[in-house]
Amino acid sequence: MTEVRGRREELIPSAARLLNTMRDLGYEFTNAVADIVDNSISADASLVEVTIEADGPDSWVRIADNGAGMPAAVISEAMRLGSGGRDYRVDELGKFGLGLKTASLSQARLITVASRSNPTRRIIDVRVLDLDDVLRTDRWEIVHPAPEDRPAAVVAPLQDGPGTVVLWGRLDRILNVTDPYGTRAESVLGKYAERLDQHLGMVFERFLSGTAERCRTTPLTITVNGRRVEPWDPFCLKERTEYLPEHTLRVAGRHVRYRPYVVPPQREFSSDDAWKRASGPNQWNRQQGLYIYRADRLIQSGGWSWLRGTEEHVKLARAALEFWPALDEQFEINISKMRVKIPEELGTSSRAWSPCCPGRHRSGTGSPPATPSRRPRRRGPPPGRPPVRTRPRTGGPGPPPGHRSPGRTGPGRVPPLRGLPRHRSGRRGSRPPSSRQPRSQASRTRSTRSGATC
Repeated sequence: MTEVRGRREELIPSAARLLNTMRDLGYEFTNAVADIVDNSISADASLVEVTIEADGPDSWVRIADNGAGMPAAVISEAMRLGSGGRDYRVDELGKFGLGLKTASLSQARLITVASRSNPTRRIIDVRVLDLDDVLRTDRWEIVHPAPEDRPAAVVAPLQDGPGTVVLWGRLDRILNVTDPYGTRAESVLGKYAERLDQHLGMVFERFLSGTAERCRTTPLTITVNGRRVEPWDPFCLKERTEYLPEHTLRVAGRHVRYRPYVVPPQREFSSDDAWKRASGPNQWNRQQGLYIYRADRLIQSGGWSWLRGTEEHVKLARAALEFWPALDEQFEINISKMRVKIPEELGTSSRAWSPCCPGRHRSGTGSPPATPSRRPRRRGPPPGRPPVRTRPRTGGPGPPPGHRSPGRTGPGRVPPLRGLPRHRSGRRGSRPPSSRQPRSQASRTRSTRSGATC
């Protein structure tokens, strides 16, 4: 294709309209925080502290880590939409250069980023993105606040060593209550903290337990309001879980690993608490299915991705599907890392790696659950016996072959007539000619609207 020649004109998008639009990319609070934690893991942090502070309209959320930190120029570049300047590693959790901005703006209107990269010198650089200021000026600008104007909540975690702090203020998407000082506001933030604890334990389970490739030497530690997040293993590998044959699949010439399991039934768990915890945040039926990992980070937790439906008798079936960022295009990962699609190459060959674990049911014995014996409904005469002839009506021929009584509906049955007057005997049908009464116009109209036939 030849290049179009002519005068060129640069078109800079409206900062106010674009930033305001990007707030609605579909982030939930838990996913937005997880996106910031991705950056902390990429900076080789071993500790991530999430704090949710209730202070009326001045409430804030802070994500602080002890990673490598960033110098001033890198912070400014990180605040740019579609930030560049570096190549992503093979096991990088980031992808688009948008996560810091889109995740933060989806929950708050004031974003403050502070970082310290020198372990011996206490130099802290701070940048502020104020959405209200951008909407007023319509300019792509960030603020370098003076040292005396820096919030204490931003600089306090960086006094002892390198790291990065992301602070969310003006939480309009989180605290959308009438009275931000009331007990309801504190209750809302408390529920957010509980949900976040469960979500981070599920998404970063391999990093927290030290089984991820990049955390084998030093497992990651995450805290929410000072409470340590415990990893949630969907496959209950410390229990009596059944391991099914592992498969290595190929997509676009690259490897995808598939590992299916059957979680033990309740009676085989070590304790009732362990069984309740294994049910997950969505409970057993909705936690069955595929757990899709991208670079050891969980993207999808349960569900069969349209390969089959959710059923009670396979609720113990769970399977890990693992790929690396080189296959992001094939799996159609979105910006918020909340959606993934099974590639067509895997979908068409799903019979070879079917995750439904046929034959393994709730009982955990490998056979379907027993059902009470029931006499099958007779659809016709027994073999060797002639069909029963229906008694013909008086004054007319017998019914045609295959005729059934009009008392029940179903395949091959005549549906009952509705809306007809009744005999004194209670049967539906027309009155004898001698007793037939003319109907009013309103009565005929009602019968027609109800679909009756006369």
